[in-house]
Amino acid sequence: MNYDIIGDIHGHAEALRHLLQDLGYRETRGAWRHPDRQAIFVGDFIDRGPQQLATVDLVRRMVDAGAARAVMGNHEFNAIAWHTRVPDKGRDYLRSHYSDKHGAKNYAQHIAFLREVEGTPRHQEIIDWFLSLPLYLDLPEIRVVHACWHPGHMDYLAAYLTPDGRLTEALLVPASREPEDEKEKDTPEPTIFKAVEALLKGIEVPLPDGYSFKDKDGHRRNRVRVRWWDNDARSYRQAAMLPEEDRQEFPDDPIPPQALVGHDGGKPVFIGHYWLTDVPQILSDKVACVDYSIAKGGRLVAYRWDGEPLSESKLHWVGA
Repeated sequence: MNYDIIGDIHGHAEALRHLLQDLGYRETRGAWRHPDRQAIFVGDFIDRGPQQLATVDLVRRMVDAGAARAVMGNHEFNAIAWHTRVPDKGRDYLRSHYSDKHGAKNYAQHIAFLREVEGTPRHQEIIDWFLSLPLYLDLPEIRVVHACWHPGHMDYLAAYLTPDGRLTEALLVPASREPEDEKEKDTPEPTIFKAVEALLKGIEVPLPDGYSFKDKDGHRRNRVRVRWWDNDARSYRQAAMLPEEDRQEFPDDPIPPQALVGHDGGKPVFIGHYWLTDVPQILSDKVACVDYSIAKGGRLVAYRWDGEPLSESKLHWVGA
Protein backbone atom coordinates (compact mmCIF):
# COMPACT_ATOMS: atom_id res chain seq x y z
CA MET A 1 0.00 0.00 0.00
CA ASN A 2 1.20 3.51 -0.85
CA TYR A 3 0.33 6.24 1.66
CA ASP A 4 -0.01 10.01 1.86
CA ILE A 5 0.63 11.01 5.47
CA ILE A 6 -1.05 14.36 6.11
CA GLY A 7 -0.18 16.77 8.91
CA ASP A 8 -2.16 18.74 11.50
CA ILE A 9 -5.11 20.52 9.83
CA HIS A 10 -6.54 22.59 12.71
CA GLY A 11 -9.78 23.51 10.97
CA HIS A 12 -8.31 24.47 7.59
CA ALA A 13 -10.62 22.40 5.40
CA GLU A 14 -10.05 24.51 2.29
CA ALA A 15 -6.28 23.98 2.45
CA LEU A 16 -6.91 20.24 2.91
CA ARG A 17 -9.09 20.14 -0.21
CA HIS A 18 -6.37 21.87 -2.22
CA LEU A 19 -3.72 19.49 -0.92
CA LEU A 20 -5.81 16.41 -1.68
CA GLN A 21 -6.51 17.70 -5.16
CA ASP A 22 -2.80 18.33 -5.77
CA LEU A 23 -2.10 14.75 -4.64
CA GLY A 24 -4.56 13.32 -7.15
CA TYR A 25 -7.54 12.69 -4.86
CA ARG A 26 -11.02 13.41 -6.17
CA GLU A 27 -14.35 13.74 -4.38
CA THR A 28 -16.52 10.82 -5.48
CA ARG A 29 -19.43 9.06 -3.78
CA GLY A 30 -19.27 11.48 -0.85
CA ALA A 31 -15.57 11.22 0.02
CA TRP A 32 -12.18 12.26 -1.31
CA ARG A 33 -10.50 9.17 -2.77
CA HIS A 34 -7.42 8.12 -4.70
CA PRO A 35 -7.49 5.14 -7.07
CA ASP A 36 -4.44 3.42 -5.60
CA ARG A 37 -3.35 5.30 -2.46
CA GLN A 38 -4.59 5.81 1.09
CA ALA A 39 -4.28 8.96 3.19
CA ILE A 40 -3.21 8.78 6.84
CA PHE A 41 -4.00 11.73 9.11
CA VAL A 42 -1.75 12.34 12.13
CA GLY A 43 -4.47 14.05 14.19
CA ASP A 44 -5.22 17.61 15.33
CA PHE A 45 -8.15 18.18 13.00
CA ILE A 46 -9.69 20.87 15.20
CA ASP A 47 -9.09 24.16 17.06
CA ARG A 48 -7.70 27.46 15.79
CA GLY A 49 -8.86 27.42 12.15
CA PRO A 50 -12.03 28.76 10.44
CA GLN A 51 -13.64 25.49 9.27
CA GLN A 52 -13.94 23.10 12.21
CA LEU A 53 -16.96 21.00 11.26
CA ALA A 54 -16.03 20.97 7.58
CA THR A 55 -12.61 19.56 8.46
CA VAL A 56 -13.95 16.86 10.78
CA ASP A 57 -16.60 15.84 8.25
CA LEU A 58 -14.12 15.65 5.37
CA VAL A 59 -11.67 13.50 7.30
CA ARG A 60 -14.39 11.34 8.80
CA ARG A 61 -15.99 10.61 5.44
CA MET A 62 -12.61 9.54 4.07
CA VAL A 63 -11.99 7.24 7.03
CA ASP A 64 -15.48 5.75 6.84
CA ALA A 65 -15.03 5.12 3.10
CA GLY A 66 -11.69 3.37 3.60
CA ALA A 67 -9.91 6.11 1.68
CA ALA A 68 -7.98 7.17 4.80
CA ARG A 69 -6.88 6.18 8.28
CA ALA A 70 -6.37 8.52 11.22
CA VAL A 71 -4.82 8.63 14.67
CA MET A 72 -5.78 10.79 17.63
CA GLY A 73 -4.01 14.08 18.22
CA ASN A 74 -3.71 15.94 21.50
CA HIS A 75 -6.42 18.39 20.40
CA GLU A 76 -8.89 15.54 19.91
CA PHE A 77 -7.98 14.20 23.34
CA ASN A 78 -8.36 17.68 24.83
CA ALA A 79 -11.81 17.96 23.22
CA ILE A 80 -12.82 14.64 24.78
CA ALA A 81 -11.57 15.76 28.20
CA TRP A 82 -13.30 19.16 27.87
CA HIS A 83 -16.63 17.45 27.19
CA THR A 84 -16.33 14.65 29.79
CA ARG A 85 -17.41 15.18 33.38
CA VAL A 86 -15.31 13.90 36.26
CA PRO A 87 -17.15 10.94 37.80
CA ASP A 88 -18.87 11.85 41.08
CA LYS A 89 -17.70 15.48 40.84
CA GLY A 90 -20.89 17.23 39.77
CA ARG A 91 -20.11 19.93 37.23
CA ASP A 92 -16.34 19.39 37.06
CA TYR A 93 -14.82 18.31 33.75
CA LEU A 94 -11.64 16.37 33.04
CA ARG A 95 -10.26 19.50 31.34
CA SER A 96 -11.07 22.59 33.38
CA HIS A 97 -13.27 25.18 31.72
CA TYR A 98 -13.38 28.73 33.05
CA SER A 99 -12.66 28.67 36.77
CA ASP A 100 -8.92 29.38 36.84
CA LYS A 101 -5.98 30.41 34.67
CA HIS A 102 -5.69 26.89 33.27
CA GLY A 103 -9.36 26.97 32.32
CA ALA A 104 -8.95 30.30 30.55
CA LYS A 105 -6.02 28.93 28.56
CA ASN A 106 -7.95 25.75 27.72
CA TYR A 107 -10.92 27.79 26.52
CA ALA A 108 -8.76 30.04 24.35
CA GLN A 109 -7.23 27.01 22.65
CA HIS A 110 -10.60 25.31 22.11
CA ILE A 111 -12.87 28.26 21.31
CA ALA A 112 -12.92 27.83 17.51
CA PHE A 113 -14.29 24.31 17.84
CA LEU A 114 -16.75 25.21 20.59
CA ARG A 115 -18.21 28.06 18.53
CA GLU A 116 -19.31 25.54 15.91
CA VAL A 117 -20.49 22.65 18.09
CA GLU A 118 -21.22 23.69 21.68
CA GLY A 119 -24.86 23.13 22.55
CA THR A 120 -25.59 21.13 19.40
CA PRO A 121 -26.29 17.38 19.02
CA ARG A 122 -23.17 17.11 16.88
CA HIS A 123 -20.87 17.83 19.82
CA GLN A 124 -21.34 14.44 21.49
CA GLU A 125 -21.36 12.66 18.14
CA ILE A 126 -17.96 14.10 17.22
CA ILE A 127 -16.53 13.36 20.67
CA ASP A 128 -17.61 9.74 20.23
CA TRP A 129 -15.83 9.63 16.88
CA PHE A 130 -12.66 11.08 18.39
CA LEU A 131 -12.77 8.26 20.95
CA SER A 132 -12.85 5.76 18.09
CA LEU A 133 -9.40 6.89 16.86
CA PRO A 134 -6.36 4.81 17.82
CA LEU A 135 -3.39 6.41 19.56
CA TYR A 136 -1.02 5.06 16.91
CA LEU A 137 -0.75 2.84 13.82
CA ASP A 138 1.92 0.17 13.52
CA LEU A 139 1.49 -0.89 9.89
CA PRO A 140 3.60 -3.47 8.04
CA GLU A 141 5.50 -0.71 6.24
CA ILE A 142 5.40 2.40 8.45
CA ARG A 143 4.48 3.73 11.90
CA VAL A 144 2.28 6.74 12.60
CA VAL A 145 1.72 8.56 15.90
CA HIS A 146 0.85 12.15 16.69
CA ALA A 147 3.94 13.16 18.65
CA CYS A 148 6.30 10.40 19.87
CA TRP A 149 6.86 6.75 19.02
CA HIS A 150 7.75 5.45 22.48
CA PRO A 151 7.96 1.63 22.55
CA GLY A 152 8.25 1.47 26.34
CA HIS A 153 5.10 3.49 26.94
CA MET A 154 3.26 1.60 24.19
CA ASP A 155 4.14 -1.71 25.80
CA TYR A 156 2.90 -0.37 29.14
CA LEU A 157 -0.38 0.88 27.63
CA ALA A 158 -1.06 -2.36 25.76
CA ALA A 159 -2.73 -3.90 28.80
CA TYR A 160 -5.19 -0.98 29.02
CA LEU A 161 -5.99 -0.04 25.41
CA THR A 162 -8.42 -1.85 23.13
CA PRO A 163 -6.82 -4.42 20.77
CA ASP A 164 -6.70 -1.79 18.00
CA GLY A 165 -4.99 0.79 20.21
CA ARG A 166 -7.92 2.96 21.31
CA LEU A 167 -8.57 4.59 24.68
CA THR A 168 -11.51 3.27 26.66
CA GLU A 169 -13.82 5.49 28.67
CA ALA A 170 -12.35 3.98 31.83
CA LEU A 171 -8.93 5.35 30.83
CA LEU A 172 -10.04 8.94 30.41
CA VAL A 173 -9.59 9.94 34.05
CA PRO A 174 -6.09 8.47 34.58
CA ALA A 175 -5.03 9.65 31.11
CA SER A 176 -6.04 13.24 31.79
CA ARG A 177 -5.07 13.60 35.45
CA GLU A 178 -1.45 13.49 36.57
CA PRO A 179 -1.06 11.53 39.82
CA GLU A 180 -0.43 13.91 42.71
CA ASP A 181 2.71 12.06 43.78
CA GLU A 182 4.17 12.41 40.26
CA LYS A 183 3.84 16.17 39.94
CA GLU A 184 7.15 18.03 39.81
CA LYS A 185 8.96 14.69 39.47
CA ASP A 186 10.66 13.13 36.48
CA THR A 187 10.78 9.47 37.41
CA PRO A 188 11.26 6.73 34.81
CA GLU A 189 8.32 4.59 35.96
CA PRO A 190 5.44 4.77 33.48
CA THR A 191 1.89 5.77 34.33
CA ILE A 192 -1.15 5.97 32.08
CA PHE A 193 -0.94 9.76 32.25
CA LYS A 194 2.75 9.91 31.27
CA ALA A 195 2.35 7.35 28.50
CA VAL A 196 -0.61 9.08 26.84
CA GLU A 197 1.06 12.48 27.26
CA ALA A 198 4.20 11.21 25.54
CA LEU A 199 2.40 9.71 22.55
CA LEU A 200 0.15 12.75 22.04
CA LYS A 201 2.44 15.62 23.14
CA GLY A 202 5.99 14.32 23.03
CA ILE A 203 8.64 13.95 25.72
CA GLU A 204 9.08 16.88 28.08
CA VAL A 205 11.84 17.28 30.62
CA PRO A 206 12.21 19.86 33.42
CA LEU A 207 14.81 22.52 32.70
CA PRO A 208 17.62 23.06 35.21
CA ASP A 209 16.98 25.68 37.88
CA GLY A 210 17.09 29.21 36.48
CA TYR A 211 16.24 28.29 32.87
CA SER A 212 12.94 28.87 31.05
CA PHE A 213 11.60 30.01 27.68
CA LYS A 214 8.41 31.37 26.07
CA ASP A 215 6.39 28.99 23.89
CA LYS A 216 4.62 29.80 20.60
CA ASP A 217 1.66 31.29 22.50
CA GLY A 218 3.82 33.45 24.77
CA HIS A 219 3.52 31.28 27.88
CA ARG A 220 6.60 30.98 30.09
CA ARG A 221 7.76 27.34 30.35
CA ASN A 222 10.21 25.59 32.66
CA ARG A 223 9.83 22.24 30.87
CA VAL A 224 10.89 21.65 27.29
CA ARG A 225 10.06 19.05 24.64
CA VAL A 226 13.04 17.11 23.34
CA ARG A 227 14.16 15.72 19.99
CA TRP A 228 13.29 12.18 21.04
CA TRP A 229 14.12 10.71 17.61
CA ASP A 230 17.71 11.99 17.63
CA ASN A 231 19.96 9.29 19.07
CA ASP A 232 22.78 11.83 19.43
CA ALA A 233 20.77 14.50 21.30
CA ARG A 234 21.76 13.89 24.91
CA SER A 235 22.10 17.35 26.46
CA TYR A 236 19.60 20.18 26.92
CA ARG A 237 21.43 22.21 24.31
CA GLN A 238 21.28 19.38 21.76
CA ALA A 239 17.85 17.98 22.56
CA ALA A 240 15.51 20.94 23.17
CA MET A 241 12.76 21.29 20.54
CA LEU A 242 13.48 24.96 20.00
CA PRO A 243 15.20 27.12 17.38
CA GLU A 244 18.98 26.88 17.35
CA GLU A 245 19.51 30.33 18.89
CA ASP A 246 17.25 29.45 21.83
CA ARG A 247 18.88 26.07 22.40
CA GLN A 248 22.27 27.71 22.67
CA GLU A 249 21.05 29.48 25.81
CA PHE A 250 20.62 26.12 27.55
CA PRO A 251 23.40 24.27 29.40
CA ASP A 252 25.23 21.29 27.95
CA ASP A 253 24.13 19.18 30.94
CA PRO A 254 22.68 15.73 30.13
CA ILE A 255 18.90 15.33 29.96
CA PRO A 256 17.29 12.62 32.14
CA PRO A 257 18.07 9.15 30.76
CA GLN A 258 14.38 8.21 30.45
CA ALA A 259 14.01 10.96 27.83
CA LEU A 260 16.47 9.19 25.52
CA VAL A 261 13.92 7.36 23.41
CA GLY A 262 15.67 7.37 20.03
CA HIS A 263 14.77 5.30 16.99
CA ASP A 264 15.38 1.57 16.66
CA GLY A 265 16.43 1.74 13.02
CA GLY A 266 13.33 -0.13 11.86
CA LYS A 267 10.29 1.15 10.02
CA PRO A 268 9.94 4.88 9.24
CA VAL A 269 7.91 6.92 11.73
CA PHE A 270 5.61 9.80 10.76
CA ILE A 271 4.53 12.41 13.30
CA GLY A 272 2.81 15.80 13.51
CA HIS A 273 2.35 18.13 16.49
CA TYR A 274 5.54 20.20 16.58
CA TRP A 275 4.57 23.40 14.75
CA LEU A 276 7.64 23.38 12.51
CA THR A 277 8.30 26.32 10.20
CA ASP A 278 10.33 27.23 7.10
CA VAL A 279 10.74 24.81 4.20
CA PRO A 280 9.55 21.29 5.09
CA GLN A 281 12.30 18.72 5.55
CA ILE A 282 12.66 15.30 7.14
CA LEU A 283 13.93 15.09 10.72
CA SER A 284 16.19 12.09 10.17
CA ASP A 285 16.58 9.14 7.83
CA LYS A 286 13.82 7.37 9.77
CA VAL A 287 11.49 10.12 11.09
CA ALA A 288 9.44 12.75 9.26
CA CYS A 289 7.23 15.44 10.78
CA VAL A 290 4.32 16.73 8.68
CA ASP A 291 3.16 19.57 10.94
CA TYR A 292 4.26 22.89 9.47
CA SER A 293 1.95 25.33 11.28
CA ILE A 294 -0.97 25.75 8.87
CA ALA A 295 -2.89 27.35 11.76
CA LYS A 296 -0.19 30.03 12.10
CA GLY A 297 -0.08 30.93 8.40
CA GLY A 298 2.34 28.13 7.52
CA ARG A 299 1.88 25.05 5.35
CA LEU A 300 -0.31 21.96 5.28
CA VAL A 301 2.14 19.17 4.50
CA ALA A 302 1.89 15.60 3.25
CA TYR A 303 4.57 12.96 2.82
CA ARG A 304 3.96 10.78 -0.24
CA TRP A 305 5.35 7.40 0.84
CA ASP A 306 5.97 4.71 -1.81
CA GLY A 307 8.28 2.37 0.05
CA GLU A 308 11.49 4.34 -0.39
CA PRO A 309 13.98 5.53 2.24
CA LEU A 310 12.75 8.87 3.54
CA SER A 311 13.50 11.73 1.17
CA GLU A 312 12.65 15.44 1.25
CA SER A 313 11.60 15.17 -2.40
CA LYS A 314 8.48 13.27 -1.23
CA LEU A 315 7.16 16.14 0.88
CA HIS A 316 4.27 18.08 -0.66
CA TRP A 317 2.46 21.12 0.70
CA VAL A 318 0.03 24.00 0.20
CA GLY A 319 0.01 27.33 1.97
CA ALA A 320 -2.65 28.70 4.27
